[in-house]
Amino acid sequence: MTLYKNGKVLQVLDKTSDFHIYQASMKDNGDYHCSGFKDTHLVSSNKIKIVVQELFPSPVLKASSTQPTEGNTVTLTCETQLSLQRPESQLLFRFVKTSMWSEWKISPEFQFSPIRRENSGSYWCEARRLNSLVQKQSQELQIQVQEIVRDVRIHSHPEFVFEGQELVLICSVNGVPRPITVSWYKKQPSLWKDRELQTSSKTEFKVPVVQSSDAGEYYCIARNGRFSLESNLVIISVKVPVSQPVLTLRPPGTWTLVRDKISLQCEVQRGSLPIWYQFFHEDVLLMKTKSTSERKMSHRLSLTENHFGKYYCTADNGLGPQRSEAVMPVSQPVLTLSPPGTWTLVGNEVRLQCEVQRGSSPIWYQFFHEDVLLTRIEATSWRTRSYSFSVTAEHSGNYYCTADNGFGPQSSETINLSVIVPVSRPVLTLRPPRDQAVVGDVVELHCEVQRGSPPILYQFYHEDVTLGSSSSASGGGASFNLILKTEHSGNYFCEANNGQGVQRSYTVSLSVRVPVSRPVLTLRTARAQVVVGDILELRCEAQRGSTPILYWFYHNNITLETSTSHSGQGVSLNLSLTADHSGTYSCEADNGLGPQRSEAVTLSVMGGKPTVDSSRNPSAPDPQESTYHNVPGWIELQPVYSNVNPNRGEVVYSEVWSVKKENKLTAASEPEPFKNTDSCVIYSQVKGASTTASKPQFLDPLTPHR
Repeated sequence: MTLYKNGKVLQVLDKTSDFHIYQASMKDNGDYHCSGFKDTHLVSSNKIKIVVQELFPSPVLKASSTQPTEGNTVTLTCETQLSLQRPESQLLFRFVKTSMWSEWKISPEFQFSPIRRENSGSYWCEARRLNSLVQKQSQELQIQVQEIVRDVRIHSHPEFVFEGQELVLICSVNGVPRPITVSWYKKQPSLWKDRELQTSSKTEFKVPVVQSSDAGEYYCIARNGRFSLESNLVIISVKVPVSQPVLTLRPPGTWTLVRDKISLQCEVQRGSLPIWYQFFHEDVLLMKTKSTSERKMSHRLSLTENHFGKYYCTADNGLGPQRSEAVMPVSQPVLTLSPPGTWTLVGNEVRLQCEVQRGSSPIWYQFFHEDVLLTRIEATSWRTRSYSFSVTAEHSGNYYCTADNGFGPQSSETINLSVIVPVSRPVLTLRPPRDQAVVGDVVELHCEVQRGSPPILYQFYHEDVTLGSSSSASGGGASFNLILKTEHSGNYFCEANNGQGVQRSYTVSLSVRVPVSRPVLTLRTARAQVVVGDILELRCEAQRGSTPILYWFYHNNITLETSTSHSGQGVSLNLSLTADHSGTYSCEADNGLGPQRSEAVTLSVMGGKPTVDSSRNPSAPDPQESTYHNVPGWIELQPVYSNVNPNRGEVVYSEVWSVKKENKLTAASEPEPFKNTDSCVIYSQVKGASTTASKPQFLDPLTPHR
């Protein structure tokens, strides 16, 4: 969309259809319309005409006289009129002459009463609407004041005035008919009007007690109703006695070395110039000099061993000398600690004392810790000040103090204070390589205090037995590594000691878990050869391993059952045998640290007379040759099927002997002696055998056997 004024593009409107005219003026008069596209067609709006009404015309400055005679009254008038459409508005006016101007006022008139020769010049006026930025200016108007030949003069008595004396000003009027009135004025260069002091019929003006503020330019004006005559200017200079001088060192700072360059500066706050200054050292005059432009003077010294001591200065401008206070630069301060020593414990109170051997008062003492200001204290009668505080760990470090009496600060030597912090209760942390500590793992025991000054000795304990110790020279904790064994389960703690008392940690418990060993599977039956219907007990047991232990029983690698042992002993499973129970059996144990499986045990279940499985013993004769079902009488050990590892020194012995005669099985505590005609099959398991299952062995009845 595009906005036009008087047929020319005024502005292209991108994001809005509004156009604002702020502070409308006459230049905004004209015809306005806009155009834009609608459905790809250019359309234009109707035209509107804007006519801006003028609030008021430019003012015209008029004077009651443009060539008045000096002493007459002249009135300036700023003429303009508000628009009839805004009768409620109000105008403000001011009058301007080059770089001077009056205040904004409602009155359109300004009066010179009387007008003087220096009021000649070019004038104009300005008008503006109240609470508006609309402002207009008139054309310039020349005012030329004509001189009148009459005589008014001013005199002062005495000719030279001193602070505290009486001043009398006399206005002498000649050629002006009586009666007259005399007005007294003092020039105020920074203001629009001079200050009127007095108006009366008297031709004298008195200042009973002159002060330095009374210095300046004065004049009088004589009036008789027709004439107004202004006198010449008289300059009154008030002679002010010097104030007490102040002696200081320039530049301020530390100066203690011979041949250092310093300046003594003597300065007064008030006093008429010129001023004579004198510098003294131990009542001996060093220098006398005169200042005509400033109220201060300096004397430069190159220090020697003889320059230390008392200094003062005097100032005099003819109205009486004034002497400064005697000053002496402070010597280098000495900082001491109380109680004495270079270390202290946390919580103790320490007092810092800063003292100088010489120096004029007052003296400002400052105490610092690591260049940080602790406090600032003034001493007006003593050359020592102290600062006390209760120490914390953060108060360790360097301390010094400064002393200054206006000649610049002097610094003490630095003192180091070590704050000893007793160790806090240590924290013991056990850091195993995994969530559960296992035999063989390396566990890190870390002991650390939150606060305590080094060096710190750490000691590690297991069930009140010392494991080891470690020292931390720079703070922080210490560690101790332990290779875990089964007996390392239990309670641990650590101790910390930095010579300020032993602190013990809380107890931390550690449970060392043992992975299960390879379990042993044992098969137990009531006879040497099992048959259908017999009860078979399968017992699985791991010789070591942390509880709980979960056991699995397998038949031909198919899970039969699972069982958990919380006591550390093995578990059993009973089966009522069928023909399908022949095959290979094994078991597995797991306590969460990795499963272990037993060796396999083979079982043959017969449907009729029992036969012996010799497949577990490679050294046995052919099974067909070692099975004798027609033996009239035989002795057997109760068969035990086991996967005991002979290398571990484990062995399972049969516990029941039985004698079978004439197909009858009876229990006996001792075996019945064999006859020469008897034969038997012995099942045995001997420590160190190459197999773990019992195998039948044929005994010849004609050969003696044990």
